[in-house]
Amino acid sequence: MNSSEQNTAILLLSDGTLIEGKPFGARGTVFGEIVFNTGITGYQEVITDPSYFGQLITFTYPELGNTGVNLDDQESDSPSVKGIIARRFAHQPSNWRSRKTFEDWLQDENVVGIYGVDTRALVRHLRTAGTMNAAISSTGRESPAGLLKKIRDTPLMLGLDLTGEVTTKKKL
Repeated sequence: MNSSEQNTAILLLSDGTLIEGKPFGARGTVFGEIVFNTGITGYQEVITDPSYFGQLITFTYPELGNTGVNLDDQESDSPSVKGIIARRFAHQPSNWRSRKTFEDWLQDENVVGIYGVDTRALVRHLRTAGTMNAAISSTGRESPAGLLKKIRDTPLMLGLDLTGEVTTKKKL
């Protein structure tokens, strides 16, 4: 991977909106319904909340990761989302409970992220344009036209039965 690929990520919406940013977390390409969360705390809880299964989540809070990650704050065993969209993220946490940096956790859990995005403008666009699928890609190998075709081939969440995907395998 060359340095330009390592430093560039794209977010492409099914309506053709293309946003450039920087990659963080795992590297790759993921597809799903793009949604948003306007909370000011609890990014780890949101990311592990099964109700966000398979989605790309946009956080409007301007910086994620400042409290790091600890396993006590998870809503489930692992992240439910496929991708994270952020304005900024803290490379180094500042919390006594932190056991891992946000980026290391996303890499370990194979969650693709993009940052450097004006997330509030993105949310305004989503509120106006409505529900849609999108892709985050940080590989440098995908063309916008190729991604757009794949996005449009991705099933919409409406009507999907995901209970088998998010239900625990055994009684707790």
